[in-house]
Amino acid sequence: MGGFYNRRVNAAPSSSPSVASDPSADALPALIATEIRQGGGWLGFERFMALALYAPGLGYYSGGDRPFGLLPGSGSDFVTAPELSPLFGRAVARQLAQALDATGTTELWEFGAGSGALAAQLLDALGDRITRYTIVDLSGTLRARQRQTCAERVPQHLDKLHWADALPARFEGVVVGNEVLDAMPVMLLHWDGTRWFERGVTLAAAGRFAWADRPTDARPPVDGPFVPGTVTELPRQGVAFIRTLAAQLARGAAFFLDYGFPEHEYYHPQRSGGTLMCHRGHQADADPLVDVGRKDLTAHVDFTAMALAGQDAGLEVLGYTSQARFLFNCGLLGDLEGADLRGRAMAQKLVTEHEMGELFKVLGFVTPADAFDPIGFAAGDRSHTL
Repeated sequence: MGGFYNRRVNAAPSSSPSVASDPSADALPALIATEIRQGGGWLGFERFMALALYAPGLGYYSGGDRPFGLLPGSGSDFVTAPELSPLFGRAVARQLAQALDATGTTELWEFGAGSGALAAQLLDALGDRITRYTIVDLSGTLRARQRQTCAERVPQHLDKLHWADALPARFEGVVVGNEVLDAMPVMLLHWDGTRWFERGVTLAAAGRFAWADRPTDARPPVDGPFVPGTVTELPRQGVAFIRTLAAQLARGAAFFLDYGFPEHEYYHPQRSGGTLMCHRGHQADADPLVDVGRKDLTAHVDFTAMALAGQDAGLEVLGYTSQARFLFNCGLLGDLEGADLRGRAMAQKLVTEHEMGELFKVLGFVTPADAFDPIGFAAGDRSHTL
């Protein structure tokens, strides 16, 4: 899976230029331009996003070590919850421990482990409760960084750490994905007031990338109404990922933490510009056709689509709630009592409404349908809103 993670605490608008450089200037745009020509002059955005993020050796996540840090001065593009506070992993670990006990499993699987900060926090908190910790990540440079992070912070558990390019055909354990679904390529749809079009990319003057639409039978999962000019996303690859997970997880549970909305909010008429955004140097912009491969591309998660995909494929939905409520349910308040002033301030960003507390949600699954009441959804479960 490349580097499925993200983001963005108070990202500032970017002042990046709105025109792209010549695609021949570097290998990734040249590769994309070749695919456009081979496709008759047009490439669906879903494929464009996949290449921009994950083209082997060239994409944003696969082409090098993308730094994670609190400030732009560190050279980072964004910060994730585990980098903000170790209390994040400590709280999440309590839910994972309960899930391990309830499902009778001993292995953890993490998708898109980024810097390895969450892996180190979970290994530290769970200790001998787990026998193996497998990270699914394609980036060799990120694997090296993950190993280094864990070697520095939890050397006593380093022998439990393993990597995989994909999930095995059948496996057991508990899966965690922090900001993984938002980094999966999406299909773009455009409504002109009369019909739907699939938005793709073509080559304009001087080889620059430009938008181009084609008629499509694809539709959002709701009827609208939609304002003419609306652009929105379909998370087809995210849905496929959840279905694959359901087919291959023989026994266990899965928890996904990410930013997004239920379906009725995702496709609200007022969200006419969609959710696609780019991030670089802790700044945000809405032009994915510029600086391709040098900045992150992301779309918010349609949690209804993910929940239905899992449910239809045989998983049981354990719960759905805000990140703030989930972390509080998992004991974050007690952890804050023992933290110093700076530690409390950083942890507050995880739960305050204008930071990550409300925009970020948590969705849980289990298979088979074992009876257990997950502590993370004990209060404030919003499954009924999906």
